[in-house]
Amino acid sequence: MTKTALIIVDMQNDYFPEGKWTLNGVEAAAENVAKVLADFRERQQPVIHVRHEFASSDAPFFVPGTDGANIRASLAPADGEFQVLKHEVNSFKGTELQALLQREQITHLVIAGAMSHICIDAITRAAGDMGYANVVLHDACATLDAEFNGVKVPAEHVHAAFMASLAFAYAEVIATDAFLTRA
Repeated sequence: MTKTALIIVDMQNDYFPEGKWTLNGVEAAAENVAKVLADFRERQQPVIHVRHEFASSDAPFFVPGTDGANIRASLAPADGEFQVLKHEVNSFKGTELQALLQREQITHLVIAGAMSHICIDAITRAAGDMGYANVVLHDACATLDAEFNGVKVPAEHVHAAFMASLAFAYAEVIATDAFLTRA
């Protein structure tokens, strides 16, 4: 028997326009996260909210005790939904996430959130390596421009490269509406 959980990663205020580290397309991604969140709630399927806080108050964003570190109000956990606090990129590292998934007998994960090329990539690869069947909702994820060795990479290219990589070996990568219209 399969049991599926929605994992929403780092949809926190600092990633939105009024925050400290605005992501490209974050508002559109949040609208799609809200759609799938409503569906999971309606079906009474497990939802796990992952929230990142850096250990230092000198962090560029997600500073402990600030509004920027809070989950976006429109996506806030409801009573009975699970919450995981992390301090690393990988949502499994140093958290109770794996124990929670095992305790709840969850075998399949639907993953959405931010950032595509960091925390979404890390949780998806780790979950795949642990044997979970993953779906990543590509239009319910957001990222930002990157730069390496003097090469500037636009956010949409960063996002596409990482989604292509995850789709190759770690997850089914699909649009939110396609996921929601499955029989």
